[in-house]
Amino acid sequence: MAGKSNKGRNRKGSHTASNPAEQVVSSDAPTKDDKIPLESAKIDATANGVVAEGESTVDQPEVKESEIANSANEPKQGDIHLYPVSVKTQSSEKLELQLNPGDSVMDIRQFLLDAPETCFFTCYDLLLQTKDGSTHHLEDYNEISEVADITTGGCSLEMVAALYDDRSIRAHVHRTRDLLSLSTLHASLSTSLAMQYENAQSKVSSAGDVVKTEVPELDGLGFMEDVSGSLGKLLSSSTQEIKCVESIVFSSFNPPPSYRRNITYVAFIVSRLVGDLIYLDVVTLEGNKYCITGTTKMFYVNSSTGTVLDPRPSKSTSEATTLIGLLQKISSKFKKAFREILERKANAHPFENVQSLLPPNSWLGLYPVPDHRRDAARAEDALTLSYGSELIGMQRDWNEELQSCREFPHTTPQERILRDRALYKVTSDFVDAAISGAVGVISRCIPPINPTDPECFHMYVHNNIFFSFAVDADLEQLSRKRAADTDLNTSINSSEKVSNDESKGEPDRVVESGQESAETQLAESEQATYASANNDLKGTKAYQEADVPGLYNLAMAIIDYRGHRVVAQSVLPGILQGDKSDSLLYGSVDNGKKICWNEDFHSKVVEAAKRLHLKEHTVVDESGNVFKLAAPVECKGIVGSDDRHYLLDLMRVTPRDANYTGAGSRFCILRPELITAFCQKSEAAEKSKSEPKEEGEPQVTTDSVKVVGAEEPVKNEANVAATADDSQTIEEKVEVAAQECDSIPVESSDSCDELLFNPNVFTEFKLAGSQEEIAADEENVKKVSTYLANVVLPKFIQDLCSLEVSPMDGQTLTEALHAHGINIRYIGKVADGTKHLPHLWDLCSNEIVVRSAKHLLKDVLRDTEDHELGPAMAHFFNCFFGSCQAFGGKHAANNMQSRTQKKDQAGHQSPGKSSKGQARWKGRASARKQQSSYMNVSSETLWSDLKEFVKSKYQFELPEDARSRVKKVSVMRNFGQKVGISISARKYDFNAATPFQTSDILNLQPVVKHSVPVCSEAKNLVEMGKVQLAEGLLSEAYTLFSEAFSILQQVTGPMHREVANCCRYLAMVLYHAGDMAGAIMQQHKELIINERCLGLDHPDTAHSYGNMALFYHGLNQTELALRHMSRALLLLSLSSGPDHPDVAATFINVAMMYQDIGKMDTALRYLQEALKKNERLLGEEHIQTAVCYHALAIAFNCMGAFKLSHQHEKKTYDILVKQLGEEDSRTKDSQNWMKTFKMRELQMNAQKQKGQAFNAASTQKAIDILKAHPDLIHAFQAVAAAGGSGSSGSSVNNSVGENLPRGRGFDERAARAAAEIRKKAAAKGLLKRPHGLPAQALPPLTQLFNLINTGAAPDANGSDATGTTDVANKEANGHPSDDPADAKKDQPLSGQEGEAPVGLGKGLTSLDSKKQKSKAKAAA
Repeated sequence: MAGKSNKGRNRKGSHTASNPAEQVVSSDAPTKDDKIPLESAKIDATANGVVAEGESTVDQPEVKESEIANSANEPKQGDIHLYPVSVKTQSSEKLELQLNPGDSVMDIRQFLLDAPETCFFTCYDLLLQTKDGSTHHLEDYNEISEVADITTGGCSLEMVAALYDDRSIRAHVHRTRDLLSLSTLHASLSTSLAMQYENAQSKVSSAGDVVKTEVPELDGLGFMEDVSGSLGKLLSSSTQEIKCVESIVFSSFNPPPSYRRNITYVAFIVSRLVGDLIYLDVVTLEGNKYCITGTTKMFYVNSSTGTVLDPRPSKSTSEATTLIGLLQKISSKFKKAFREILERKANAHPFENVQSLLPPNSWLGLYPVPDHRRDAARAEDALTLSYGSELIGMQRDWNEELQSCREFPHTTPQERILRDRALYKVTSDFVDAAISGAVGVISRCIPPINPTDPECFHMYVHNNIFFSFAVDADLEQLSRKRAADTDLNTSINSSEKVSNDESKGEPDRVVESGQESAETQLAESEQATYASANNDLKGTKAYQEADVPGLYNLAMAIIDYRGHRVVAQSVLPGILQGDKSDSLLYGSVDNGKKICWNEDFHSKVVEAAKRLHLKEHTVVDESGNVFKLAAPVECKGIVGSDDRHYLLDLMRVTPRDANYTGAGSRFCILRPELITAFCQKSEAAEKSKSEPKEEGEPQVTTDSVKVVGAEEPVKNEANVAATADDSQTIEEKVEVAAQECDSIPVESSDSCDELLFNPNVFTEFKLAGSQEEIAADEENVKKVSTYLANVVLPKFIQDLCSLEVSPMDGQTLTEALHAHGINIRYIGKVADGTKHLPHLWDLCSNEIVVRSAKHLLKDVLRDTEDHELGPAMAHFFNCFFGSCQAFGGKHAANNMQSRTQKKDQAGHQSPGKSSKGQARWKGRASARKQQSSYMNVSSETLWSDLKEFVKSKYQFELPEDARSRVKKVSVMRNFGQKVGISISARKYDFNAATPFQTSDILNLQPVVKHSVPVCSEAKNLVEMGKVQLAEGLLSEAYTLFSEAFSILQQVTGPMHREVANCCRYLAMVLYHAGDMAGAIMQQHKELIINERCLGLDHPDTAHSYGNMALFYHGLNQTELALRHMSRALLLLSLSSGPDHPDVAATFINVAMMYQDIGKMDTALRYLQEALKKNERLLGEEHIQTAVCYHALAIAFNCMGAFKLSHQHEKKTYDILVKQLGEEDSRTKDSQNWMKTFKMRELQMNAQKQKGQAFNAASTQKAIDILKAHPDLIHAFQAVAAAGGSGSSGSSVNNSVGENLPRGRGFDERAARAAAEIRKKAAAKGLLKRPHGLPAQALPPLTQLFNLINTGAAPDANGSDATGTTDVANKEANGHPSDDPADAKKDQPLSGQEGEAPVGLGKGLTSLDSKKQKSKAKAAA
């Protein structure tokens, strides 16, 4: 919805703060207007009045050129032209909307629902009056352009009250309750920090006080020292409610008697009272009790006082068309409080008012637990909802809605937006309903449709959604293995392991299985496993994205809850109405024994197969019939009763992984990202063969898919200088793989789409065709698998070691693996490849432990009754994180073994489908009779099971001390998120035997995987924008990101991860353009969306806070910046723990900020901590360690300690020479810094020797200073310790990246903040610091460092020392000196910067040459 109320905007404008940054943050004007494609990179800022003079003269011509280029080259789908339309509300107020002809009537209704003036009107009709006087009635699903042409102007809308019915009047009451609550307002900490800062600044300015306020030292290091103790600081207390009314409840007079509803009684009663729909009991804040009647036309107070209904209007005759209107008339306190609520919501950022469709689960809950108070409205809602289906009205036909939306026209950009929006909304609603239904199914509140079958084969239909169970085949298989070990004393063959997406199996071996019985294989083929359900979901998404006309898929979601996995699908039309066996037209229902085929169906499947890189091939069924298929054999093509062609059971839409080909690894398939990357690689190889490459042209092939969320594209191999043996080996492997790619038989060399794979090779299905063709198909798949194992995996490990890819927690590690096309089953190999870097090994091993523990806990939860869930989870947590003993005493045998043996005995008695089902659910029946199985678990047995599971599933050996090495808080967070457990946010003593109490387990929530579609159009625009940004073309990048943002806002609304990505890139463009205020506005949006969509402590949220801090620092609002940095450190300590390079990078940023406000002792502490972390985590000769030494050198330079600056820069130089060579530009920059520091040291010494002598008074003065500043002693001790640690004995890190490491978020841009962007900001007047302030704040340190440097004391007034330091400080803070001697000092840096840099310096953090040239061109 692109509209915006001018009235609302003017109201906001009247009380915005004078501070430009705060004006940006608190203004709600951008909410709707952001759908407008911004015409230049400065519009965001000009809207907030912060663009400096002269900026437009530089930017505007550039933007116009880009507009011309864009209009010539591409459709500008983001362009939306808006036209003013006035609205007359039901209360006769006037609003003005900015509408686009493509807006739908639903968009207008949504805006009116958000506007404060009209938010409480829910039942009305909209009339559109045009310039010529005609009036049109608007239907909800119409577009405005279908009704009238608003582009001519003079159009107006009128809200006309409509009649209520049973459904709409209840919706109105629910809406009223929502409006009276602030629970829907999700205030971000960043917003409240900005408001506090704004209020403090306004107080200072009103008092006329010019003195700069003292910036308090914030807790940052403390979060890292006591991570468990900081848990309580993550959650803020819930919003303080504003009470408007004591209670609004449905009266016990409901439902209205028939004579009050029936129109035939009109002769006996006043006509306007006929049509009672609802009665409400209301108690106002004044203590008055009212009984309110809701009719088809209005609400009024009736005369009922006791237990008998008196429907007559009360004497006061209060009535209104809305419930809020009536309450305002009968209660003055209500009127005042409601005005406060509206003002509170209006003052919040607009994104904080928007509801998220699928919010993330929180693993932490408030501690102490808030009181549970009476709330009749909440009780009514809980009792009237039936697991996601409304009791009133017809149930939604999800399948019909979904397929109808897919059939929407999508030829024009506006049609595609409407279609994508409809698909997104329907799928999101389906997932929401599926979650509620799955909870009902698992809680046994919904009856099965096949109650006579074994329980694990039960199927359910509720709310037009089909539910079925999937089994955890990993545990089933491990139990079978144990049974075989016990019975036969032989180790079972690895082929018997059934795997899921994180599948196991011995790599690089082809194992044949002859041990599994036919009955077991049949049971496994008929019962969905976690693996097949995961793959089916991925296959469904792949076919949805292929979007072949005439080929349909069902909506699908996977819900994990209480140890069970439920698969939810929309109901196939006609499947429940009798025998439809003849409707199967394609594929097989019995694993290839009989295969069906249809020409029409096949043509559609072939079209999809081309887009999915699947090959058309021939297979043979049991009868010897040969069929041509372009999909997996076990897929099912069915014609529904709606005559649509549906393709189901898409469990293998990519080929099987040739590295895992055992019989139990049938669902180990390759990821689609890998297939795409391999095809692109082959295409590039073909092009390079056919077209001779020009000299100097960069290589275009990439060895791996870009990591999701990477700020800049991964550098190409040709641009990366090899520095270690590992990288050389990888390059050799890449060459070999490229040569292999060239030899792959390709049907046509003009397109990579023609490189197709047979999905049925390495399976039990019999292939037809010649042996050569089958061998060629197998060879294709083997080459992709080899490419994964020998090229992609080592390259990924190298990227991890060089910090090119820098995951923070298990979720971001999983996303990075998947983005590179690597399955989770390879995580053990990643862990083995990163043993030399502690933070990476910890990250991988912790993720392996959490994933394995998840399976064990699910097994416990499946066997646990409702009343024992809390104690069972608390006991499991105690065994996992403490050293807890089993409750069962002598029965404390291996719990899992005893439980699984019982299951196996049942399986051996009567193998097959029913036995497996009965064994699987046996725990349910036996749990009531005997002691709960969870009580037999102890820490020893749990960790023993974990080690065995890890070895079986990931081929990874957990060390003996794994229990003590595990990062408790990070693992607890990861584990809670994966299983859906919410615990109290309090400090836990992990040294205790039982750290957790039952009361600490607050909730168990469903965890969901779904196939909600993404907007491909916006995704493509973002990718194009990233390319433009990497080349330094800021205006072009800004236009593309704005268009993507505009499209996504219309498709998904603001609460979506992709919208946050757009905001981040827009902020980055504005940041590079020097527009800090505009960058803050966009970054604040990203922060709010990340908090709401990803979670309060997601690593992306932490990076959002870090970026906000840098932008605020760029506007000289350092106190606000430091508060954001403190929050970022808290979030990083929870997600990654204290030992991570990103934490060290954040410490450097914090130090830079303290350094700029003159708190050098605090800055030194953070820099020393960063240096220690990088030396411990990455090694003493890693480039990030060099960055720390350089930052320390700059800090000492600011304090005039040039001798120490030179020492630390020398260490920087030594590391860079070793890693990059003497000819690298960064090494030369470091050498220039060394010369500068040496020259300054000599100059200062020369000044000191002019008549200065050491005397006792100066020494005593130094001692007095140290006594007055005891914190300086610690700083000096740390400096001395660092200065004494030489790098001669350190080992070379062979896996160091060749290029400068770029983290996932703000650490990359932190390096450029001081040298590049702040210089631009200063030039544009955004960065104004009081001259001389740091110099005045520093005399004690300065004098002491002068003593260290020269051995001479300052004279009594300290004029020479202070004068020298003044120059250094002015330079350090961006103020050039007029001293000619200083001009000489800066000569070694000429050509790099006009003044001495601050922070990390330009040399170490410059971009690659291509980007530098582009930026220079753009700046010119």
